[in-house]
Amino acid sequence: MDAEQAHHRVTSLLLFLFNLPFVKSIFRRLYTYEHPALEVNVAGLKFKNPIGLAAGFDKNAELVDIMDALGFGFVEIGTVTPRPQPGNPKPRLFRLREDKALINRMGFNNRGAGVAAGRLRSRKSSIIVGGNIGKNKDTPNHRAEDDYIECFKELYDFVDYFVVNVSSPNTPGLRELQEKEPLKELLTSIQKRNLEKPNSRPIFLKIAPDLTTEQLDDIIEIVRETKITGVIATNTTISRENLKTTGSVVDETGGLSGYPLEKRATEVVRYICEKSQNAFPVIGVGGIHSVESAKAKLDAGASLLQIYTGFIYEGPALASKLCRGLVRNKIG
Repeated sequence: MDAEQAHHRVTSLLLFLFNLPFVKSIFRRLYTYEHPALEVNVAGLKFKNPIGLAAGFDKNAELVDIMDALGFGFVEIGTVTPRPQPGNPKPRLFRLREDKALINRMGFNNRGAGVAAGRLRSRKSSIIVGGNIGKNKDTPNHRAEDDYIECFKELYDFVDYFVVNVSSPNTPGLRELQEKEPLKELLTSIQKRNLEKPNSRPIFLKIAPDLTTEQLDDIIEIVRETKITGVIATNTTISRENLKTTGSVVDETGGLSGYPLEKRATEVVRYICEKSQNAFPVIGVGGIHSVESAKAKLDAGASLLQIYTGFIYEGPALASKLCRGLVRNKIG
C-alpha cells in the first residue's frame, strides 16, 4: 500500500476506535508506562516523560488525545501554516524498509492554523502540546514573518510551546531562512510578540542536520541573542549517504528520516550542547528506534526526545518501550 494511504488508514482507524467505550483505557493499560524518574522539567514545563511525537505525524491536531494514551510525554502538531494548503503532488512519501527510513516531500500539507486551534480547543487530555509553525508555499520569503506571526497568534491559547520550522527541504526557498540575518530578524519578531503576552510561551528553533559547523555556531549565537528557549535537532536530511536500499526510490527528492539519520542528528545535538555549554535545552530527534539510540541522544546532551519514523517501523509500543528502557538504564 502507498505509504501515505497507509498512514491515513491507520489514523482513521484510531479515531474510530477511540470513539468506542473503554478503548482509551485499554490503550492506556497496554501502552502507558509511568515512573517518577521519567519526569523532567524543561523551559518551565513539566513533562511526564521525555518521549515526544515529532511534528509531521499529526499535522492537524487530530491525534493528541490518542498519543497521550499511547504513552507519549508530549505531542508536537503541524507543521501548521496560516492558510490550508494541499502540499506537493502525490506520491510524496516513500518507505526504505532495509534502512528503516522514510523519504518525504509532503510540503506542509495541512488544513490551516484555524482548524488546528479549533481541534486543540476541544481536546480532553492534559498532555503537553507544541505548535510547529511554518509559512505557506506561495508566501515569498520577505513576507514569511507575517505567516509565522499569524500562526503564533492563532495557536497561542492552545499550545504549550512553539517551534519555528525553517528547515524543511520540501518548501522551495524555506531553508534560506536559516541564514544568519533572515533568521535573526524572524526570531526577534516572533519573540517580541511572545514577550508582549501575559504568559509567554517557550520558543524552539528546528534546524536541519545538513548545516555546517559555522552555521551551527551562528545558530547558537542567534538563540542567545534572541533569547528564544532552545533548539530542536534535527529535521530530515537531503543526504543519501550509506543507504542499504537500492533502486529508484533512493533518488526521490525530499527529506530522509529514520535510522540513517541517527548518527548525524546525535552529532548535531552533541555539538550544540558542548559548544553552547548547555546554555539552552536541545530536543533530540532523528533515528530513534531503540533504547540505545534514545540514550545516545540524552548522553549527548538532549533534554527531551522526539520520534516519528521509529514509531512507524517499531509500532505503537515504542514510547512505552523507550520509557521502560530509560528507567532500567537510569535515564541518560
